Amino acid sequence: MRELSARSVIASTLLGTVPPRLPARLLVAFASEFDIHPGATRTALSRMVDRGELHRLDGADYELAGELLERHRRQEAGLHATTHPWDGTWEMYVVPPSARSSGERAALRRAAGHLHVWERRDGVWMRPANLAADRLPAARTVLAAQTEAYIVSPSEDPRPLLAELFDLNGWAGRANDLIAELEESGPTLAGDLAGGFVLAAAALRHLVSDPLLPDELAPDQWPAGPFRSAYAAFVATYQAGLREFFRARLASG
Repeated sequence: MRELSARSVIASTLLGTVPPRLPARLLVAFASEFDIHPGATRTALSRMVDRGELHRLDGADYELAGELLERHRRQEAGLHATTHPWDGTWEMYVVPPSARSSGERAALRRAAGHLHVWERRDGVWMRPANLAADRLPAARTVLAAQTEAYIVSPSEDPRPLLAELFDLNGWAGRANDLIAELEESGPTLAGDLAGGFVLAAAALRHLVSDPLLPDELAPDQWPAGPFRSAYAAFVATYQAGLREFFRARLASG
């Protein structure tokens, strides 16, 4: 297992907590499972407050703030994504001819990624129109500021286009590998909270990149559904162990 920083453990722990708020003593205790000294964790907490990544609340609780809070919201939206029946149309966003800074271009790329919209060619972004039009308002505001939006209907079979836009085989292969790891590791979680934490974080990162395909465009044996089920089962077991860990630390005073 690769070495994690105190900041990484704090951020990932709160990103996986709903609501994203925990007492400092529990964050310090959990970080110790990764051999992180309590002083290093407390220093990281202070620095994250100074950077606007955390708020310190009364009672020495800490909660996510700023971009980490936005990331938590995007993560929750990805975990509980709602798809709509697909009518065969696509969302398309076209950047009009105008000068844009490198920062604006980077912001557009990030926002498009959050919205699961993929680049067809420079300045043209697309996806099947099966997601809520008002999803992730902050990302949509960036997209609206830099592009013109259209709803289009491809005149030919859209599956080859989809394969160009998104690495379906790569995503499915990684998802299947993670399913196997989640199912194999679930029964052993009680003795390895740190290892379970790392696996859960890796699975979550991949899960929220799910392209959320319409059923009509999903390849045969597409693993998105089984992956979500395996992740949910793993996390339920892991969180039960984590709650027991926290209860024990609180009881010990």
